[in-house]
Amino acid sequence: MIAPLVEAGTELTTAELERYSRHIIIPEIGIIGQRRLNNARVLVVGAGGLGAPVLLYLAAAGVGTLGIIDDDIVDLSNLQRQIIHGVADVGFSKLESASAAVAELNPLVSVRLHPVRLDSTNALAIFAEYDLIVDGSDNFATRYLVSDAAALLAKPCVWGSIYRFDGQVSVFWAKHGPTYRDLYPEAPPAGSVPTCGEGGVFGMLCGVIGSMMVAESVKLITGVGRTLLGRVALFNALQGSWREIAVSPDNAAATITELIDYELFCGTSAGPEEEVAEDRISVCELAAMLDERERGERDFDLIDVREPGEYEIVRLPGARLVPQGSILSGEALRILSKDRDIVLYCKAGPRSADMLIELRRVGYTRVTQVEGGVLAWVKEIEPTLPVY
Repeated sequence: MIAPLVEAGTELTTAELERYSRHIIIPEIGIIGQRRLNNARVLVVGAGGLGAPVLLYLAAAGVGTLGIIDDDIVDLSNLQRQIIHGVADVGFSKLESASAAVAELNPLVSVRLHPVRLDSTNALAIFAEYDLIVDGSDNFATRYLVSDAAALLAKPCVWGSIYRFDGQVSVFWAKHGPTYRDLYPEAPPAGSVPTCGEGGVFGMLCGVIGSMMVAESVKLITGVGRTLLGRVALFNALQGSWREIAVSPDNAAATITELIDYELFCGTSAGPEEEVAEDRISVCELAAMLDERERGERDFDLIDVREPGEYEIVRLPGARLVPQGSILSGEALRILSKDRDIVLYCKAGPRSADMLIELRRVGYTRVTQVEGGVLAWVKEIEPTLPVY
């Protein structure tokens, strides 16, 4: 049993007693537990799919100080799962809309905003201000950074991740157990794991996993129950099933002594687009090529390397779907001719750049890639098409 993370704060006011009464009457929480919550300082990394329910439930629970770090703006496609934002917030800072939602729900909570991209230069200074870190980030580089920074400061970290129908939750705390590096000692190859923007996410899964993250946070703060330290809870929404796996500290692993370049560690510091810069064309050049093809003056294969669901939402004219998985497996090589010009595109560029490199590796020499992909096409050529 780990001791409560936070000391009890000042006596509760009459309004606080009424607001938090349903917590207070739980014997395991009680007034002392609620005073610990009121005195707690929790930093939430990301105000997106997981950050949205996490922030709302932490605020409702009466966590005294909530820090939020995010440098993104609200996009229409966020609203399918990021329930802390609304239609009026589209195009504006996620921090501002999240802060307003917290204030509307519980004005007793103090909110600190960190409108920066978390990196090795600012993580330690920001984390030092808080008792607990809740990681709702959506990329491996940030997850390793959060875990390492928390470990260096001897602070616990509640972590969650989601993809399609699957979610994971755990607690990392180097002082008492494993860290994220014990679960994932090596970062997966860059581009090998699709993002939610590429593979999708079951919107309400964010609520399930986010709520679990808050439950772990409250248990750590108040010292009640058994936390997920040393365990990873895995939820499959499609099957409606939970299971768990054990994770232990690797005593042979090198001790974390400093923060590193996590983009470099994860192989994302120099993206594939930089490697194929000479083989890129702009969307304006592609539009001209398509016009020439329509007039019979040019011939080439326009290949969409995204997933079928993305292709159904929006596609470029005259494109053929050949998902990147079929290229990587070699299945698509029998339908892609080495004797024809091939133009690849994806949502924003990185995946098509990866596939260009892969095709070059297996002997294709007449391949180019569309810079900016679908997003650039919609912005510059056909603004009436949907984006996602």
